Amino acid sequence: APSRTVVDLLLKAGARVRAYDPVAAGEAKRIYGDRKDFALSKNAYEAAEGADALAIVTEWQEFRSPDFDRLKQILKAPLIFDGRNLYDPAMVARFGFTYYAIGRGKPLALT
Repeated sequence: APSRTVVDLLLKAGARVRAYDPVAAGEAKRIYGDRKDFALSKNAYEAAEGADALAIVTEWQEFRSPDFDRLKQILKAPLIFDGRNLYDPAMVARFGFTYYAIGRGKPLALT
């Protein structure tokens, strides 16, 4: 799964990963066990709380309409990496996020 590749690369680079997956949490627990640099969260907002960035690597329905105002308040920086092209770049930019999406070129942000 692409999400596993992304997590593996982030961990290899020294990142601490907090993840939420409503379907594959059990599999993630099996793969990553009790690593100190990997934690599973109870929901998407808990995973985003205090994070340097938000990475979208699965396309479950519940990720399609997040509360962007809430995300902006709880993330350290308004930064989204969207590996599934779930959001309209202009709409996300209106909320003040820097938004990187696969295959869409330069990030969009309103200044």
